[in-house]
Amino acid sequence: MTSAQKKAEEFLKNASYFHLGSLPTEGSHHQTRELTHLANNDLPAAIDLLHQVDIAALRKLENYLPSLAPLKDAINQTLDSGGRIFICGCGATGRLALSLEYLWRQEQSKHKNSRSESVIGFMAGGDVALVHSIEGFEDFSEYGSEHLIALGFSENDLLISSTEGGETSFVIGATEKAASLSKRKPFFLYCNPRDTLIEHVERSRRVLLNPNINSICLEVGPMALSGSTRMQSSTVLMLAIGICLLGYSPSSLSDFIKFFEDSKTKDDVKKIMHFIKLESDIYLQKNRVLYSCEDLAITVFTDTTERAPTFSLPPFGNKTQSSEDQSMAYLMIPSANDVHESWHKLLSRPPRVLEWSARSTKTTFEYLQGFDFSRHTLVYRQNNIKSARHYLFSIEHSGASLSWKLEDLDLSLNISGAGNLFDHIYLKMLLNIHSTLIMARLGRSVSNFMTYVSPTNGKLIDRSARYTLWLLNQNNIFSISYEQVIRELFRQLETLKSGESVVLKTFEALKL
Repeated sequence: MTSAQKKAEEFLKNASYFHLGSLPTEGSHHQTRELTHLANNDLPAAIDLLHQVDIAALRKLENYLPSLAPLKDAINQTLDSGGRIFICGCGATGRLALSLEYLWRQEQSKHKNSRSESVIGFMAGGDVALVHSIEGFEDFSEYGSEHLIALGFSENDLLISSTEGGETSFVIGATEKAASLSKRKPFFLYCNPRDTLIEHVERSRRVLLNPNINSICLEVGPMALSGSTRMQSSTVLMLAIGICLLGYSPSSLSDFIKFFEDSKTKDDVKKIMHFIKLESDIYLQKNRVLYSCEDLAITVFTDTTERAPTFSLPPFGNKTQSSEDQSMAYLMIPSANDVHESWHKLLSRPPRVLEWSARSTKTTFEYLQGFDFSRHTLVYRQNNIKSARHYLFSIEHSGASLSWKLEDLDLSLNISGAGNLFDHIYLKMLLNIHSTLIMARLGRSVSNFMTYVSPTNGKLIDRSARYTLWLLNQNNIFSISYEQVIRELFRQLETLKSGESVVLKTFEALKL
């Protein structure tokens, strides 16, 4: 039996653990079936379509606000008693956890009696997982439990867990451990129907039926790009936790939605199409983009790093890697003088790592130091990727607006004035639209399916198999089973080159 066959059979033994196709967040949004076509033929319509889906998600959150009252009360009670707030996530929700800690620290820096150390955000793989996912970490509940303990979680602390699907093992492990350690019931926020999770996912059932865990359902339906929970799900989760944590009133969300729906804002949003076209062309010409930003760096960073697993792109490159492995885009914080200062400015604190080298060398401080976002980044990228031209894309706060600059393009976008959380959310949604449509123009999606998904864990392997089956069915091929797809997928993974789609390669092999 070959290595690929062994891996396939091992996966199939536990395949039911990752069968998540019944969850709405994994489904195909009925409004966006023409997304790839529109991205290439009618960009204003594509932008407007994604804008509409975002508005619908925000409206759903507005209806859920009453259910968040217990979370807000628990946060206030914990802080008043000297306890700490821990925010946990994985992948996109892990990045939102670190972003919320950043926003908390920025807010606390304005106060004489700062409580900046009272909020701790963490994600599967530690802070280095901001750059790229640590393969397999989210599949193990014990990793979540051990990470929580390593951070010093105690009986007076409160855990807020965030998982788009409601089924991530790492987050579930941390949640169950918090329920056993603290006198405060942890909160578990998720975006799929409670009854569906209880019926189909055993690990979710354990959490949702546990009387010592508070669960809050923020169902938003399918993503604009199938399975891309970095979009509407993570937006809703970040807003829900952020409103409670940072003390915003319910009316602030209503005001932000009105701003986002306003015709002038819609017109502003459509203006980003020029940036979408130019950045697409830059990549088509094998050139690179360096995003330059300061106080918005964590949000720009999140979008650019999440493109890699969503669209099978090279992740942000470590300095030890060859030029062939370097990412299409990168981040620079111009005021940072070295790698340590760049991480501090990115997170508003020194980085936290897991010295778990026996499990992965990519969680360590030594590995993290290979990622430099300081002012030296441009020279480093130019020297490392000499065949490419490097374009600087500046995104900054500029008074009461967001300023975007790329080559001759210069755009000033009004912001809502609702607060720093909403500024970052607005930028997040703009960048999600921007990057999703760039990738569609580069052929990295079909219809509204992310056919270039990178299968780095069990959930994504299942997703890759389902997308392959969808493509086969679109071509009137219905005789191939899920098991056959999995076996072929693992065969294709053995020879998969950087930037290739395992979904498309598996489809091509099976349709013959």
